[in-house]
Amino acid sequence: MKLHLRGIIPPMVTPLKADGSLDEEGLKNLIEHLINGGVHGIFLLGTNGEATSLTHDMRKNLISKACHYIDNRVPVLVGISDTVLEDCITMSDYAKQCGADAVVVAPPYYLPISEEEFLDFMLELVPRLSLPFVLYNMPSCTKLHLSVDTVEKIKSLGAIGIKDSSGNLGYLHELIERFKESPDFAIIAGTESFLSSNILHGGHGAVAGGANFFPKLFVDLYNASINGELLMIEQLNEEVNRLYETIYNVGAHSSKITKGTKCALAVMNICEDHMALPLKKFNEIERHKIETYVQQFQQTLAT
Repeated sequence: MKLHLRGIIPPMVTPLKADGSLDEEGLKNLIEHLINGGVHGIFLLGTNGEATSLTHDMRKNLISKACHYIDNRVPVLVGISDTVLEDCITMSDYAKQCGADAVVVAPPYYLPISEEEFLDFMLELVPRLSLPFVLYNMPSCTKLHLSVDTVEKIKSLGAIGIKDSSGNLGYLHELIERFKESPDFAIIAGTESFLSSNILHGGHGAVAGGANFFPKLFVDLYNASINGELLMIEQLNEEVNRLYETIYNVGAHSSKITKGTKCALAVMNICEDHMALPLKKFNEIERHKIETYVQQFQQTLAT
C-alpha cells in the first residue's frame, strides 16, 4: 500500500537517561503524548532526535522500542542519513524489520559535495533501500541546498516526498508549484512557522519540532489550514510564533531549539532532558525560564 504523507509528523526527540542510555519510560510517555495529541505520523532520528550523536546500536534500540510502542497506530518515518552508504542501507533494513513505514534521506554530511555527487550517491542507494524514502533538504547541516531540478530527478528515482528545512518560504512554494501535478509527492515543511502557508498553497504538512510538547496546537493549525479558517489560522500562528520568542529563545547557542524542546518535555514530566554529547541540558536558571513559558502556554492553550 502506498504511503500518503499528510499532516503533522513530529521529529521526535530521543529521550535519554543521565548515563546516555535510552529513557524507555520517557519514550513510552512521549509516544502516547504525541498520539493522544492527534499527530499523523512520527519521525525518528531526525535533527531534534540527535541522530548523528547516537551510536548505531542506540539508533537501532530507539527504532525497535519506538515501533513496538507505536504499534502501527501512526506511520513511522526513520532517518537513515549517514556518511557511509552501507550504514544507510543497514539502518533501512533494520527499520523495515521493526515495522517502520518509510525512511528519510539527507545528503551525506561533513564532506562538501555537489548536487551531481549526491545524485550519484542516490543512484547507488535507492535500488538497495527496503522501504519508501522521503528526501530531506537540510542545507544548514549538510552544506548542500537541493535545487528544485535535483529534487525532481530524485523524485523520478522513487521519492515519495520531501521535507524542506531550508527556511526559505519562496523555495517551499516553488516545490509546491513544480509538483502540483503529482499530489502523491508530499511537500512537507521542516520550518514549523511555514505550516499554514504550506497548506494554503497546496503543500501537505509539517515536521514540526514544537509538536513534541504541544502536538494539539500544530494539529489544530493544520486542520484550520485545510479548512481555510483564516481567523483561527491567525490566532494559532500567533502561538506558534510566540514559541520562537520564548521556549526556542532560551540559551545562547544555536542548539537552544533542540535543548528547549527536551527541557519543555522534562518540565511537563513526559521524559528526561539529558542530551547526547556534545550537547548538554539547560542549567537550572534556563530550565526555570522554560518552565515559566510552558505554564504560560498551557494556560493560554487551555482557553
